[in-house]
Amino acid sequence: MQTPYYLIDKSRLLPNMEKIAHLREASGAKALLALKCFATWSVFDLMREYMDGTTSSSLYEVRLGREKFGGETHAYSVAYADHEIAEVLTHSDKVIFNTIGQLDRFETASRDHIRGLRVNPGVSTSGFDLADPSRPFSRLGEHDPAAIEAVLDRVSGFMFHNNCENADFERFDEMLTLIEERFGHLIRRVSWVSLGGGIHFTGADYPLEKLAERLKRFAGENEVQVYLEPGEAAITNSTTLEVTVLDTLYNGKNLAIVDSSIEAHMLDLLIYRESAKMHPNAGPEEWMICGKSCLAGDIFGEFRFPAPINAGDRLSIQDAAGYTMVKKNWFNGVKMPSIAIRELDGTERLVKEFGYEDFAAALS
Repeated sequence: MQTPYYLIDKSRLLPNMEKIAHLREASGAKALLALKCFATWSVFDLMREYMDGTTSSSLYEVRLGREKFGGETHAYSVAYADHEIAEVLTHSDKVIFNTIGQLDRFETASRDHIRGLRVNPGVSTSGFDLADPSRPFSRLGEHDPAAIEAVLDRVSGFMFHNNCENADFERFDEMLTLIEERFGHLIRRVSWVSLGGGIHFTGADYPLEKLAERLKRFAGENEVQVYLEPGEAAITNSTTLEVTVLDTLYNGKNLAIVDSSIEAHMLDLLIYRESAKMHPNAGPEEWMICGKSCLAGDIFGEFRFPAPINAGDRLSIQDAAGYTMVKKNWFNGVKMPSIAIRELDGTERLVKEFGYEDFAAALS
């Protein structure tokens, strides 16, 4: 296949799915795929066997979840517009409002729907202020228990989303205890609670049994159905970005230019000032891998290789699914990566290729 392309390997996706299935069984919690992180529906055929449905951040995501994944479909958005709400309700089983103001605004339209409210507990695990839902002056959810209590007769559940790449079970346990201490008297008056995503429980050393016990205890003591919304936990390490070296040069360092771009194809590397993951990353040769866009800082990172790099070499950039495929764009008119799938039997198939017509259509 012509590079660049994202390659989703189902054999690497499957272990995440099996851990999710085990956690569901051991804890009683339900798992909804967070489409804001990953929405490549060509692998939903596998994922729906291990998960309960999807959760969304917009009208288009909730519709995609209903049409392509099935199961339970939760609708959430920081703010809905008047012209969206009817379609949102049509495609969802539950609608979660970000604020009491939105609940009030759509009171009549949503009266016969299962409704929830996002609650901001004021604590998080985010190492980036940009991604911290509990940052100062956060717009994400209600924080006043008294104000929330006043609308309890209009909602049947809450959504707490305050974890971000949290691989520390003890920290999760501590924060959940804080949530119970501050909002427990309200939680015990609803029937379901979503604890959001950002819990890296599919990591190699994560104490999955401890998490299952804690979730089961939380659900039992508060008499609620618990939901989790895994995004990266569902698809981590499953996907690579396959690229080809187009040119090399030396300017104080060995530089290699590939047929891809971080701003166009792995935007989070630029936003969070991080390096890509390369495999292999060992050997005597050190090279800076650069994107082909005109952005001076379009750099995947510096990596080590067993031999010098040459034009025509293929490179495989790891962990290229979460918050990557959903953010790809047409910066510089760089060809958008195709999407390919490696099936469980090892066969590979191209499922989507983007061309000039897609570029032109996106700009009108």
